[in-house]
Amino acid sequence: MKPLVSIIIPAFNEEPRLPKTLERVAAFLKTQTFEYEVLVVENGSHDRTLEIAQDFSKDNPTFRALHSWQSGKGRAVRLGMWEAEGQYRFMCDADLSMPIEELPRFLPPALDAPQIVIASREAPGAVRYHEPNYRHFGGRGVNLLIRLLALPKLWDTQCGFKLFREDIAEDLFGQQTLMGWSFDVELLYIARQRGYEIIEMPIPWYFSPESKVNPIRDGFQLFLDILTIRRNHRQGLYGKKV
Repeated sequence: MKPLVSIIIPAFNEEPRLPKTLERVAAFLKTQTFEYEVLVVENGSHDRTLEIAQDFSKDNPTFRALHSWQSGKGRAVRLGMWEAEGQYRFMCDADLSMPIEELPRFLPPALDAPQIVIASREAPGAVRYHEPNYRHFGGRGVNLLIRLLALPKLWDTQCGFKLFREDIAEDLFGQQTLMGWSFDVELLYIARQRGYEIIEMPIPWYFSPESKVNPIRDGFQLFLDILTIRRNHRQGLYGKKV
């Protein structure tokens, strides 16, 4: 039977926290009535991330371990989206900063035939836990840049939990050119050009001190990537809705 949802977990050097994450995801999904699959996409790690994912998959047939020798979160998520078989494809950060127990809120019947649903730490009703002020204000600065130059009225594009309907995932990820941290800005930009509906879902979000995001380095790269996105659009590289 075709899964209702495919959960894609990009995993780069996640040896310390991946075992607990996979156990938590598996335990939650076993309580659900819908069909599912989980794809762990390791890409370019220098630790035992791939081995951990493979070993877990041997004992849990609804889990699959995928490998890409090249790094880049966008590249890992794209591979997972292409390999997924679910009616909906859900990208999920390995730190589970949004509890996996929130997943049903993104899916039917909680939402009626959603197209794109993005977790939001800023939408009314969202709650942040344990986040240092410097990270919060840095994140708000990044989002201001995104809203001014690419995605007006979207208040949190960088939370790593997003759901795409099957056909929309295949459309957007087929147009993707950015393989790093900014890839989801590009996907949402293309989605806006296509006229897809984007819902911001307020969530509880727990700050992880092991976050790999560097606000200064990644913020500057994001600015450059937004310029690339705008140039790609002007040049017609994103094509038309398929």
